[in-house]
Formats: sequence, structure tokens, C-alpha cells
Amino acid sequence: MSGGKHATACIRQSSSFAVSMTTPPLAPGCMTSQFPGQQAQAARDVNTASLCRIGQETVQDIVLRTMEIFQLLRNMQLPNGVTYHPTTHQDRLGKLQEHLRMLSVLFRKLRLVYDKCIENCAGLEPVPPEQLIPYVEDDSSKLDERSANQMRSASEERREVLEVNKKLRQKNQQLKQIMDQLRNLIWEINSMLAVRS
Repeated sequence: MSGGKHATACIRQSSSFAVSMTTPPLAPGCMTSQFPGQQAQAARDVNTASLCRIGQETVQDIVLRTMEIFQLLRNMQLPNGVTYHPTTHQDRLGKLQEHLRMLSVLFRKLRLVYDKCIENCAGLEPVPPEQLIPYVEDDSSKLDERSANQMRSASEERREVLEVNKKLRQKNQQLKQIMDQLRNLIWEINSMLAVRS
């Protein structure tokens, strides 16, 4: 009988940390001399990834318990003229209270897991999610990049041709002006020679 009380006390003592693991370690006062390294091994095994897995399982348990609560509530009949069975009502009420108690325990467990994960990840720098997604460059992206490069080089060549054409037009204008000036000069020289003779 005392062994059962001792086990109950051990469970109560370890309930604060048992909430954060699927297989709770024994409380320090409840460990026997046969398993001295198990607690250290369990503490070493609990890393952030396993805590996240425990958190996921806890969320699944919360959803399952909530569905069971709704199922119980749906099966309960309102006392509106229906035959009332006190034993059935007490049984369902007990199940409902047990589910609600377990829900509060699961939420406390989830909170402990969350706090522990935040504590473990406090010193880490945040990584953008884009870097965590593996990306394989396919041929279509290479073709798109190649065609974009070709279009870019073609537009640069066209711009250069337009600039050269503009400069050629300006030079042609200047040459035409020089030719007109030379023609006028020759005309004046010829007219002066004709007047002298």
C-alpha cells in the first residue's frame, strides 16, 4: 500500500516536467539506485526537434479530446420531458469533466514545450524560410535567362546603332554646311576673277 502512495507522490512530483515529454522522467526522490543514468540520458535526448514532435503530438491529443467532448455533448439529451437516468447522466458528466481536466493538462504541457523551444532557440539567428526550401534550377529557367540575356544584348545593340546613326546625321549636316560654304567661296572667287578680266 505504501508503495502505491510512494508512486503517486512520485507522479505528482514529476508532473510539472512530465508534461513536457511523452515518457516523463522520474522525480529525483523517486529514482532507484538501479537507474542512475536514465535521467541524464532522457535530458540529453530531449532536443528542440523532439520537443517539436512532442508539441505536435500534444496538439493532436488536444484536437482528439476536443472532438470527444463535442461527441459527448452531442449525445447528451436536454431534460425536456425525456426520461431522465441519473446514473447515465452522472457517467457522462464524469467523462466530460475528465476530458476537460485532461485538456487543461495538455494545454499546460503544450505551454511548457513552447517555453522550452523558445528557450532553446533564443540564441539562434532567424533564417529566412526561402533558404530552407531546396531549389533545383530547371532547364526552362535557364532558357528564360538565356533569352532574357539575348533580348538585353539585342536592345543594347539597337541603342548603339541608333546613337551611331544620330552621330552620322550630325556629321552629314556639318559636311553639308562646309560644302555649302566652299561652294559660296568658290562662287565669290570666280565672280571676282570674272570682274577683273
